[in-house]
Amino acid sequence: MNTYIALFRGINVGGHNKLRMKDLRALLEDLGCQNVRTYIQSGNVLMQCEEDDSQALADRIGAEVAARHGFEPRVLLLEREKMEEAIADNPFSEAESEPRSLHLNFLASVPQNPDMEALESARKESERFELKGDVFYLHAPDGIGRSKLARNAERWLGVPMTGRNWRTVSKIMALAEE
Repeated sequence: MNTYIALFRGINVGGHNKLRMKDLRALLEDLGCQNVRTYIQSGNVLMQCEEDDSQALADRIGAEVAARHGFEPRVLLLEREKMEEAIADNPFSEAESEPRSLHLNFLASVPQNPDMEALESARKESERFELKGDVFYLHAPDGIGRSKLARNAERWLGVPMTGRNWRTVSKIMALAEE
């Protein structure tokens, strides 16, 4: 049995793509997942599944959401070890005390040709970032709402991504450790 963390992108944001966590848990259980637990309404799921091919499972989950709810979210599946590794590799450990300012953006794959120059030129003086494999770390003490770097990072990295702040990542791992 594999333990996965599913990160859904673009659900329950601004009143669009509504998906109750109760319904999401039921959908995942119908697909054969077990011990399904969710954290907050933005699509953070911890589950166990027999499926070994995480991309095939992510595709099946997205297609099933589309069939039942009329929209297909991007679903990124991480093995528990990947989340643990991302937490351990955090280059901005001093920012952990401000968990809403520290963001881990999980990428669908390692960027082949990221535009690091564009990322750097968009960075506010107060912001810091680092790309480590398929995780883009961003410390934005002034918030990401008006951050040009946060808004354009996916385009300049060249791969789809979904981000979570440190508080959310920590809570997901706490669920995994229970």
